[in-house]
Amino acid sequence: MLTKQCARQVIQEIIHLYPEATPTMHYENPFQLLLAVILSAQATDESVAKVTPTLFERYPNPEAVIASSPEEIEPYIRSIGLYRNKARYIYQSSQQLLERFDGEVPHTRKELESLTGIGPKSANILLSVAFKEPAFAVDTHVTRVCKHHQIVEKNATPKDIEKRVCEVIPPELWGAAHQAMINFGREICHPRNPQCEHFPQLYACLENEQQK
Repeated sequence: MLTKQCARQVIQEIIHLYPEATPTMHYENPFQLLLAVILSAQATDESVAKVTPTLFERYPNPEAVIASSPEEIEPYIRSIGLYRNKARYIYQSSQQLLERFDGEVPHTRKELESLTGIGPKSANILLSVAFKEPAFAVDTHVTRVCKHHQIVEKNATPKDIEKRVCEVIPPELWGAAHQAMINFGREICHPRNPQCEHFPQLYACLENEQQK
């Protein structure tokens, strides 16, 4: 595993490659992002983007959701994997927003994770993207990039990865690092035949350490 200094340098180089990286999910308010995040579990952003315009139009707020039912939500998201579970999560989380938070998406990690369908990764996305709070979400792309570039050990869990990255770089870079690593993982650090060797600056610090 890289030293903190080298790990920081690698992450900063990835951010440098994607300085303008932004979320691909389309949303206009925290409630829409909440629904998109629930739908995104084990699904691509592209598949989510296909269903959200109609879904958001039909269900613009938690009140509209609970006036419906999970069964009525299902047809709007049928093309998304696990759509029955996700319809139920959307309904139950909307109930919880109205019962506990006056219909507003909460701003704290603990409160977000109390909502049905929202785990640590989803809570971090909402904190970082919707509320511009320092948070680092770990998905499959981030996991692959961090392990491939020895930022973490090969057996690191998502919690281990989040802790390590948050120790290595300052909070103001957490959101940028997350978005840049996603793009880097999609376009360069592929699961098969990664193209990372074309970016020698990512390995410069490691090579310097090995020469010492």
